[in-house]
Amino acid sequence: MRADEEHAYAQYVSSRVLALRRTAYHLCGDWHEAHDLVQATFIKLYRHWGRVSAADSPDAYVRQVLVNVFLQHRGTWWARNVRPFGELAEQRTPEPSTEQRIDLRAALGRLAPGQRAVLVLRYWEGLDVAETARVLGCSTGTVKSQTSHALAALRRLMPDYAWEAR
Repeated sequence: MRADEEHAYAQYVSSRVLALRRTAYHLCGDWHEAHDLVQATFIKLYRHWGRVSAADSPDAYVRQVLVNVFLQHRGTWWARNVRPFGELAEQRTPEPSTEQRIDLRAALGRLAPGQRAVLVLRYWEGLDVAETARVLGCSTGTVKSQTSHALAALRRLMPDYAWEAR
């Protein structure tokens, strides 16, 4: 990679690392794993920086890479069979309505990786159905059905949660 490309890559990474880490956390529910997912994403970006920088929307391209890294990681033996003990107490920061947030995050963690990815992209990232389908490499119908199944599963997992009618 040329020096000017490497500089552009470094600038992009430093400007997007926090947002990508937050998205990765919403996908996986663990800050350590989120850090690993973002690092794996940055490695892939470095190898294909020419393609990323030439994309119409580099952020959309990078988001797609991050989601693919997450889904690939969830398919590994390690991710299926080894569970962390949980976050350290000093990493938990109380927020308003923390109880509901903790319950929601725990329920999200029990969803299938694809369903979790759909919900994170649609509701945390604010993507529409078509954009979500593009990121996941599936049809809009699949996004709609996965969203429906995921929301139904969340309602079963959290029956006492006050769900807004949409």
